[in-house]
Amino acid sequence: MNKVLYSSIEGRLLAVGLALTALMILAFGIIGNLYPDKVLPYAAMTGLNFFIGRAAGMSFGYANGYSHAQVVPFNILVETIQVLVVYPLFALSSRQLIELRAVKPFILRIQRAAESQDGMVRPFGIIGLFVFVFLPFWMTGPVVGAIIGFLIGLRPWVNLVVVLGSTYIAIGIWALLLNELSAWAATVNRLLPWALVVAIVLLVAAMNILHQHQDRPHNKER
Repeated sequence: MNKVLYSSIEGRLLAVGLALTALMILAFGIIGNLYPDKVLPYAAMTGLNFFIGRAAGMSFGYANGYSHAQVVPFNILVETIQVLVVYPLFALSSRQLIELRAVKPFILRIQRAAESQDGMVRPFGIIGLFVFVFLPFWMTGPVVGAIIGFLIGLRPWVNLVVVLGSTYIAIGIWALLLNELSAWAATVNRLLPWALVVAIVLLVAAMNILHQHQDRPHNKER
């Protein structure tokens, strides 16, 4: 099974994603012991990006006074890891090469999100996928985009290049927007950049609740 797993492209991508994850955790541990006050903001950025989205993670970084050089590469790394872990897990589980019961509910939730958006992307192929990941709408992140790429039959490397390329461009544009917004907010009140972070978190949470509420009738029909 291991030979079959690592002979596949997705298996090798998963290995890279897990290695990057381990290196990030190791770096957090080392920096946390040496400079505990330095690691907490990066840990918060990671959590916000993963659970809420890039707008929350990046706006937190700018509210904390970080520069583009600190915010942009770090969020690129976080979103790259997300894609390199979740997308291969989904592909491998779909082919029944692995079965991880602990993450199955998460994988199914991502699959439902991808399937609900599949119809908008499929007619336009690669261009549709690029635009889907790039646009800052609900449930259009790189992870869902990578799953859609798998569902519409894109080859793994093509899927990865399109999704990550669109993600990196989007992060660059978000960086310019959020940095300017945070800088302007700070001129009004020093706490306003943090209020912006809270507002983004609450907005995404409200959209998540609404999405789950709308999705319940479909789940019952199944």
